[in-house]
Amino acid sequence: MTDRHHLLVHGGTFACVGDGGDISGVRGSGSPDGLFVRDARHLSRWQLTADGAVPESLTPVADGDTARCVLVPRGGRQEPPAYTIFREQAVGESAFVESLRLTSNRPVPTTVRIAVTADADFTDQFELRSDHRTYTKAGAHRSRQVRDDGVEFHYRRGDWASRTTVTAEPAPDGVEETGTGARRLVWSLDLAPHGTAELALRVAARPHGVDREPPVPASPTAAGDQLHALEGEFVEGVAFPTGWPELAAACARGLADLAALQVPAKGPDGEELRVPAGGAPWFLALLGRDALLTSLFALPYRPSLAAATLPALAAAQATETGRDAVAQPGKIVHEVRHGELAHFGQVPYGRYYGSVDATPLFLVLLGAYVERTGDTAMARRLEPHARAAIGWMLDHGGLTSCGYLVYRADQGGLANQNWKDSPGAICSADGSRTHGPVLAAGAQGYAYDALRRTAQLARAVWGDEVYAALLEQAAGDLRDRFQRDFWMRDREFPALALDGEGRQVDALASDAGHLLWSGLLDKEYGEAVGRRLLEPDFFSGWGVRTLAAGQPAYHPLSYHRGSVWPHDNALIALGLSRYGLHDEARTVANALIDAAMTTGHRLPEVLAGYDRATCPEPVPYPHACARESRSAAAPLALLTAVGGV
Repeated sequence: MTDRHHLLVHGGTFACVGDGGDISGVRGSGSPDGLFVRDARHLSRWQLTADGAVPESLTPVADGDTARCVLVPRGGRQEPPAYTIFREQAVGESAFVESLRLTSNRPVPTTVRIAVTADADFTDQFELRSDHRTYTKAGAHRSRQVRDDGVEFHYRRGDWASRTTVTAEPAPDGVEETGTGARRLVWSLDLAPHGTAELALRVAARPHGVDREPPVPASPTAAGDQLHALEGEFVEGVAFPTGWPELAAACARGLADLAALQVPAKGPDGEELRVPAGGAPWFLALLGRDALLTSLFALPYRPSLAAATLPALAAAQATETGRDAVAQPGKIVHEVRHGELAHFGQVPYGRYYGSVDATPLFLVLLGAYVERTGDTAMARRLEPHARAAIGWMLDHGGLTSCGYLVYRADQGGLANQNWKDSPGAICSADGSRTHGPVLAAGAQGYAYDALRRTAQLARAVWGDEVYAALLEQAAGDLRDRFQRDFWMRDREFPALALDGEGRQVDALASDAGHLLWSGLLDKEYGEAVGRRLLEPDFFSGWGVRTLAAGQPAYHPLSYHRGSVWPHDNALIALGLSRYGLHDEARTVANALIDAAMTTGHRLPEVLAGYDRATCPEPVPYPHACARESRSAAAPLALLTAVGGV
């Protein structure tokens, strides 16, 4: 996100507006400018003019759930502004609302011509990414229909249809054509001496697949109240640490963000659910790995997230092989999209299964949830899904044939299918990329934990002792193989991965901390790894880097080769605590909470890897999600790791 854009989020809806509250629709600005619902842009222009000119911002939009700014007509020192515009905006579910209050600064009557230029191009979010791809849309048609109280924009392509309705109170004096497809709503407002006039504008988005018009909040204040009530429900009842107020504030901020980042999903019986989205702006959708880790972090405090995530992912579990989506029976979905390009198969992400680790993490969460809550009914209900997931791990996943979970680059999809999924993320210390089959270290830890936890369910809930013993044996064998094949004796550290020939991919990477979280390493190895992660080449002072500095592959502004990820560090802190390295866990927690304090107690998706000694404030990664569910839940994991002390 750049400092020109400000994000408003509520459920599956978000808007990015500029400092003055406008939406320009300009591409290439680093952020998807507009109002978005279900991956489609339902407002691509939303520009205010007063007396034919763009007003000047006295107080620009600040970060928050409601966007507020103060505007005046442009002028000079010798001519004070004739009026002031107080602009307020917010989003609701499939809705955007704005209030304009104009106050005269003159002792005589004043007339102001206000105009709002609106357009909806219904662009798919994938078209706005900076990968320079273009997509053919044969037969696509856009239309506009003027209403007494505003304008309605329509889009159709084959069986795909969407619309956006803009209404105003009072109704505009007119709706003008602009020559660009946009429409201009205009008012002539008469202000009494030092008097006030108000306009209320409402935008209702009806994306494809939604049968009814959304209820639009009456005002930005009403929309803000709805969101604040939801945030309050998430925060209420959580026991925050009294002796560490900064951690308490980060937990509260994270829970409030999680409340806003809930998107609709369906369970196995078609039941309506709300699950954690990946993050905004680019990933306001169900992402399997992200939802699972978020739910795991929040499990001791908000088990309702896991109670929704598990059936939602079970409902989307693959039941057959699908080449384009990398689907195989039993595999847990990586990403679910609802946009036009996914609908027509122009991107593979409608239901995309390009993840090697979502399936074992599904089993980890199921086991942890039942252990935490005692909800054996969930374990019984999802028994077929859990057994299918185990079947995938043993069969298509590679545990039986290769001894490990394995993936191959997906042409047209993801090159890497572990959590470090950027193209060059799995690399040797010299920066050379791995080709062919990849056996990522972290995924093996997840598989080990999944086998053990599912064995416990089989024994305690399903009454299947034979199956439990089989899974325990598989887990023990995996642990023995891993420490033999992955451990780099000369570096006393596990390899990042093995290639298809069994050769070690020797970059020193933070994924080793995930092995502590899953308990895959023997105590001696685990303690050595934990202490190594806190050495200066790994630990920046703001957290553990994804790749240790000093290696040719390291870059502090790389997405996965030197940056600092809060959720990665949360897993590391939990792992350090598991191995009894409590001082080290607290060091990681302190670093992240210090970073959060510099950004209003909100942890971003990712930070640059620069050292704290030379950068007294954390350097933001330039393309990070402004709000991300795993990062929002990370303070809760830190609270668990340090025991609330």
